[in-house]
Amino acid sequence: MLDPDARTVLDLMKAAGRPVMTALSPLEAREAYRSSRRALGPDAPDVALVENFSAPGPGGLVPLRYYRPAGPDELAPLPCLVYFHGGGWVIGDLETHDYVCRRLANAAGCAVVAVDYRLAPEHVFPAAVEDCVAAVRFVIDNARRLHVDPARVAVGGDSAGGNLAAVMALMARDGDLPPLVYQLLIYPAVDMRDAWPSHTMNLDGFPLTGETMRWFIDHYGVSRQDRADWRASPLHAPTHAGLAPAFVLTAGHDPLADEGAAYARTLEKAGVRATYLHMSDQMHGFITMSKVVRAAEAALDIMGGALSRALAPQPSRDAS
Repeated sequence: MLDPDARTVLDLMKAAGRPVMTALSPLEAREAYRSSRRALGPDAPDVALVENFSAPGPGGLVPLRYYRPAGPDELAPLPCLVYFHGGGWVIGDLETHDYVCRRLANAAGCAVVAVDYRLAPEHVFPAAVEDCVAAVRFVIDNARRLHVDPARVAVGGDSAGGNLAAVMALMARDGDLPPLVYQLLIYPAVDMRDAWPSHTMNLDGFPLTGETMRWFIDHYGVSRQDRADWRASPLHAPTHAGLAPAFVLTAGHDPLADEGAAYARTLEKAGVRATYLHMSDQMHGFITMSKVVRAAEAALDIMGGALSRALAPQPSRDAS
């Protein structure tokens, strides 16, 4: 069963005559996505501070947006979530996920740094991975300036952003990045190699279908050989032991549902503490649609609570 609010979104898309993503050029798809996010996203909640700046990256400067949650102390070092937006590595930007970042900052009581990584097909795999690495390093290296606690940094993202967050967690575990304390994976894409039953689900008229996902992957420029590379398919990392604890959310009406569930199971089997939430009546992309889909607010509150607990200061082991 589909949430009636989600059905309303589909009806609005149909009434607007929105073309399917695969019929658009990447530039047209980006503008269509921005337009839909403006239509489906509510007014941005207030936060204490929003600041745009950049981090040096291998392909030039990587635009970042810093959010500090509403609260009384503007200088206290806060935990931080580095957030990677969704959009199939082809679409999406700082504006399309501004609301989500603000809501998570306030709900979790943490700073959020959103990353505007390079997009395909202009910049193919692994350009997005490289930019995200540069962003995480920059946040930790500049923790004092940003008034964040470098020992309490998490990564997160939705869809393609969930893919990138999972890759960052693997790199941190392996010592290629400083340690991370949590990973927030919202209907993540984690497997470009294998076909899952949900990939063939009949989702005509939905924002994401199996065909659309293939369109994204083809534009991302991941070769058949590279689809087993864990930087593209984190599910296929040699081991998942020792990773930061995770929150994994999946949606029932989503071609990525099965691989997201498989990732949560894989983490658990590897001894990683993982919280798994499956919202069977929701569709891919719903957390950016809370102007219409009321369940998006509930999901953001749940994830904000999970982040707050995961990022809380840990009691000293020496305390008696």
